[in-house]
Amino acid sequence: MSEPIHYMTIESLSAEIEAGRLSPVEVTEHTLARIKRLDGKLKSYATVMADSAMAEARQAEAEISTGNYKGKLHGVPIAVKDLCYTKGVRTMGGLKVLADHVPDFDATVVERFRVAGAVMLGKLNLTEGAMAGYNPDFDVPDNPWRSGYWSGASSSGSGAATAAGLAFATLGSDTGGSIRHPAAMCGTAGLKPTYGLVSRHGVLDLGQTLDHVGPLTRSAVDAGIITQAIAGHDPQDPTSLPYPAADLLAGVGKSLKGVRVGWDEQYASEDLARDHAAAVAAAKDAAKELGAEIVPVTMPTRLREYLAEWQVICTAEAADAHRATYPSRAQDYGPWFRGWLEQGNSYSAMDYARAHIARTEHNGALAETMAGIDLLLCPSSPRAAYPHPREIAYGPIPPDRDPWTSRFTVPMDFAGLPCLALPCGLSDDGLPLSFQFVGHKRSEALLVQAGTAYEGTTEWHQLHPPGWD
Repeated sequence: MSEPIHYMTIESLSAEIEAGRLSPVEVTEHTLARIKRLDGKLKSYATVMADSAMAEARQAEAEISTGNYKGKLHGVPIAVKDLCYTKGVRTMGGLKVLADHVPDFDATVVERFRVAGAVMLGKLNLTEGAMAGYNPDFDVPDNPWRSGYWSGASSSGSGAATAAGLAFATLGSDTGGSIRHPAAMCGTAGLKPTYGLVSRHGVLDLGQTLDHVGPLTRSAVDAGIITQAIAGHDPQDPTSLPYPAADLLAGVGKSLKGVRVGWDEQYASEDLARDHAAAVAAAKDAAKELGAEIVPVTMPTRLREYLAEWQVICTAEAADAHRATYPSRAQDYGPWFRGWLEQGNSYSAMDYARAHIARTEHNGALAETMAGIDLLLCPSSPRAAYPHPREIAYGPIPPDRDPWTSRFTVPMDFAGLPCLALPCGLSDDGLPLSFQFVGHKRSEALLVQAGTAYEGTTEWHQLHPPGWD
């Protein structure tokens, strides 16, 4: 094995486990020891489930030894964002008001991990309520690439743990970019699935019409493996799509010959640092070399106007999601998220209606952009990782918060389109840079195909943050 155990991909690790060259017990012990040694500094975990993880690892080892191998996640240690319900284990969502919340059932995604035989290492830290600021009673995960830098909202613990080798994959959620943003900040892959492809049952809400659940991993194939395991119809989630999970690995090994990839030169470079724009353009050139046809497209011309309406929708839906504890327990909320809920309660039904009308118009305009192409290629974040001092992390909401910084993520949350973020270089300052493929609804298999083809021509996904070996 060329990689240390903790940096192996799921694809590689599962082959070693299936062949009996590595045992789930050995791998889980190694990972838990690494968490114990390193996470005091990184602060990616809210709750480590060491005892149950070892019990699950021993069960997986016994099953595999008797020929009952369940597939690529069997015996593989993973972790989930602390929005996902875990039976008998607290689920806090970064919220002081839920500090003692212990669910009596598993979220559907957690249940599906158990069915697949995965080993649950624990629950990962996040921003309060999965927005952008932290409750002062909770830790802020550090970026493993550079201490004091943000590891990304809101799935910051998920990005940090995946990048630093404290889990082989993690789950995040994406309402305005919180799978792709931490993936970009931490140099991992991040797959935001089609809205409704992955059940939200047992996952705490931020914005009910915007929330997506998906993985952060070390490769495009691994993103496909995780999404394959958790996708599919769930009658307990009324927004769940009524389709079985497709074979998301069907295109692995294929080139991009015949795939039409949209490219908006201005969108991919405007207000972007020179090194970042160059790295994303290089990813576009790599797609062309892999056989893709690069098609000029134009993003919606009123994009700036549409982006402003995301905050109206998200704050209003968050206020609805927290109506049982806000404003009745307003003092238990941190200043950032308390301000967010105050905004949501201040909007009228007409404000919300107008925002949704704008969202619908945006989705129509984006559909025009996507017409005639198979994938769109663009940045997945507006910049590389950046300093995140505690006074900003804990709030209040910055008065100069600019919706334009979400221009690469919110449009796809609005439309429910699937996206795969991938590392595409290092900044002049040595920090990860990222781009994304955006697909049509239920095109995750093509995203995995394109991502795997791209990774076959580059080594960016094989880089790890320095100092954590």
